[in-house]
Amino acid sequence: MRKITLKTVLFLSLLLVFSTAAQTPSLPATDISSADIQKFIDAMPPNKVTDDPIRIVDVGGYHVGVYGVLRPKSIPQEANVHRTKVTEIYYILEGSGTLVTGGNLPNPHQQSPGSTTFQGTHIDGGLSRKLSKGDVVIIPGRTPHWFSSQDGDLRYLIFRPDPEKELPLK
Repeated sequence: MRKITLKTVLFLSLLLVFSTAAQTPSLPATDISSADIQKFIDAMPPNKVTDDPIRIVDVGGYHVGVYGVLRPKSIPQEANVHRTKVTEIYYILEGSGTLVTGGNLPNPHQQSPGSTTFQGTHIDGGLSRKLSKGDVVIIPGRTPHWFSSQDGDLRYLIFRPDPEKELPLK
């Protein structure tokens, strides 16, 4: 009798799991048009480093952000390490430069009070690579990174999967 009851309970549990899964609505897709991206990029101030969210959405269990970035060549920039699990995926829209990833960030200082971003003047070691329009690079969280040189202004998108849900929705 006990085996029948256990089988019945297992069957009902599986039925409930599959029934619930079938009824759980999927999340809507989020569209960001090329025109919206271009408008966002064009509106960034030309005389400062900009790294601002275009959209950040909850995709069920974590957040994903799409950011527009402008790095003017004329503004000195520091190396960064984000002490978080957030990965950054760069997609270069305009310009070119040398990106260094990995290695060690000597004498880091916190970007601002409470920030998970630490900065320094350079990276010791690491891997250098030339990036230009159309290139993509994936930088895992906690990995130092730095554009050691730029051939001109850089404009790119950053996609940030955020398993910690620290990025506020937009």
